Amino acid sequence: MTTELSAATFKLADTAALSPAQQQLEHQLFTFINEHLHTPQPGLFVIHGDAGTGKSAVLAAAFARLQALSRSQTANPLQGMTNYLVVNHNEMLKIYKRLAGEDDQLRKKDFQKPTPLINRLAKTNQLADITFIDETHLLLTQPDRYNRFNQHNQLSELIQHSRVVVMVFDEHQVLKLKSYWQTSALQPFLAAYPHQQFNLDTQFRVTGSTDVVDWINNFTRGHLTAKPHVRDFDFRIFEDGQPMYDLIRQRDHTVQLSRMIATADFPYVVNHGTWYVTAGSLKLPWDKVNLTDDPWALRPETLNEVGSIYTIQGFDLNYAGVILGPSVGYDATTDRVIVRPERYEDQEAFKNRDDLGHLTPLKAQIIFNSINVLMKRGRYGLYLYAVDPALRQRLLAL
Repeated sequence: MTTELSAATFKLADTAALSPAQQQLEHQLFTFINEHLHTPQPGLFVIHGDAGTGKSAVLAAAFARLQALSRSQTANPLQGMTNYLVVNHNEMLKIYKRLAGEDDQLRKKDFQKPTPLINRLAKTNQLADITFIDETHLLLTQPDRYNRFNQHNQLSELIQHSRVVVMVFDEHQVLKLKSYWQTSALQPFLAAYPHQQFNLDTQFRVTGSTDVVDWINNFTRGHLTAKPHVRDFDFRIFEDGQPMYDLIRQRDHTVQLSRMIATADFPYVVNHGTWYVTAGSLKLPWDKVNLTDDPWALRPETLNEVGSIYTIQGFDLNYAGVILGPSVGYDATTDRVIVRPERYEDQEAFKNRDDLGHLTPLKAQIIFNSINVLMKRGRYGLYLYAVDPALRQRLLAL
């Protein structure tokens, strides 16, 4: 396994690298699987946790162990099981499939996007034995003809076609109305099926003290607090985007995996086919459609691009340069961070839902969720630049 890949994400099947809480979670998970694999109703095991708390790491390690037992020549209760790990995120799927090549007991076909798996199981009238779902909050909660999903809820379909479902869930990483979830949306499923829940609350990605995570959490609730000063995490606020980018380039040269990322706030203006992000004197193209098998941040040329939530969610960076676009502003009267959904350029994220009532607060929450995803990417450093002049000056004053 390359140094880049190890630093970028988690190691599969490396249970020894898991924390005591993660090891306890894995133990409870396998106990639950063995108890519910042959019961009349599907069993649901839910893993909760904020971005960077190691949910995907323990999920991947547990799935690798599960597949090793399933394919073992030695008789065991999980031998011969048909299991899948599902994720509705192209870049995360690439990471899983790439890591699968490092483990003899894993196959690329073990990792699936939800719609093709649901449609295939329904067509063949088959049940998966155990289905792991990473990023459950990205599953669709309404039909989507573009993605050939004609049913009403992907989680409901996966439960109906599995004996046991193990899912990772974080309502603060919901990024689109068509996959809008909140914790209460899980309650009907928990009420209908035998279940167990486990909460991971230790931050593994952001290496700074809890002060940094608390600052980010406050920001994504609209609150501005004093900028924390910590020795083991490089947190800086910039007056211009170009010096921030210069420092990101330096970090990438010395420790790799350092990238620029931004909120989806920059209008598409045809300029020789390139869509640009601007941050003061800085002008860089958005991330381009990635048709390769390599995750966006592992490709050297992406140092010259700006990543989005769709290319960076679930991925570890060493240093993240975050551009807060025009949809993120400041109200001096209340001294609060505000968001402006009308300035958010990801219109697909706001595709209307007739069943959700008043959408304005939900749209605002989606923008704050995207900020949460972006700000919690960097393991060793977070650099910030705000396009909005009022917010930028207030941040600098902190």
